[in-house]
Amino acid sequence: MHIKISVQVAAFDTGDETRELGRVSNQVGAITSFTGLVRDINENAGVSGLFLEHYPGMTEKQIAQIIAEAGERWQVLAVTVIHRVGELLPSEPIVFVGVASLHRGDAFNACEYIIDFLKTRAAFWKKEQSVDGPRWLTTRDSDVETAKAWRSTER
Repeated sequence: MHIKISVQVAAFDTGDETRELGRVSNQVGAITSFTGLVRDINENAGVSGLFLEHYPGMTEKQIAQIIAEAGERWQVLAVTVIHRVGELLPSEPIVFVGVASLHRGDAFNACEYIIDFLKTRAAFWKKEQSVDGPRWLTTRDSDVETAKAWRSTER
């Protein structure tokens, strides 16, 4: 499996990343992707920005482990995970997960699995700038429940 992991300040181009996944192999029959954006509202409060920090080295290892687990569950040819850090504004892309596979089902499932576990297991810290002032965000209960549901379907 071809794997690309990048934790970076710079913006990324989803089209470029998708095309790169398609060039991995002539066996690629499906590519799915998820792009997360910074919202301008959270919990009914206006958001003017988001600051992300990570634990260099450890974060990438955690992402690699999540990708490896997805590769054990589904037939995956390539995965790209890009997660931005630093100061971000509303509507800017924050994360890209792309999966190339022989078939769409594996690509869809692996992509969803990876983003669900990025939300709960990767070492990122998010500080939101809102009209009420800055606040550190915590993992949502709904994200924890989604991760638990995946665990109950392990092969």
